[in-house]
Amino acid sequence: MSKHRSSTTHRRKIAIATLAVAAVGVPSAAMASQSAAPAGTRSATSAAASDQQEVVDLVNSERAKAGCEPLTVNEKLTKAAQDHSEDMAAHGNMSHTGSDGSSPGDRIERAGYSWRAYGENVAYGYDSPKSVMEGWMNSSGHKANILNCDFKEIGVGLAQPGNYWTQDFGTAR
Repeated sequence: MSKHRSSTTHRRKIAIATLAVAAVGVPSAAMASQSAAPAGTRSATSAAASDQQEVVDLVNSERAKAGCEPLTVNEKLTKAAQDHSEDMAAHGNMSHTGSDGSSPGDRIERAGYSWRAYGENVAYGYDSPKSVMEGWMNSSGHKANILNCDFKEIGVGLAQPGNYWTQDFGTAR
């Protein structure tokens, strides 16, 4: 089964898509905060935050192998990514176009990030940070975003149901 999406709607269980742009734009909001949970359990919020941080760590590991500086988590990019993941999950549609017609640049600006360049990777159906990163790294467009040494910051979103993932990359003005 292909893990690549060929249209704005999806019919496959697992899919990924990428977009990269260079231009001019706006500033950054936060990784979901981890909440205290009893020993041996994780709340949905802390599980998502842990998964989001693991994706950042895996991205930075891949970037190190390619000689790129690590990305820093930017709260505004995280807000844009999380909001987009939630929008995709709510509408059951994996796309770079939001349900309101917004583009990645529109959403990043709406979150308050003033960008000089940005990129976006989206995916759904992957049940772990490792599996979604493997999918992205096995796709030339996604890999290009991850290994773009010009990007300096990242935000990661994850929403349910369906494991909808978004990576927003940016370089601020």
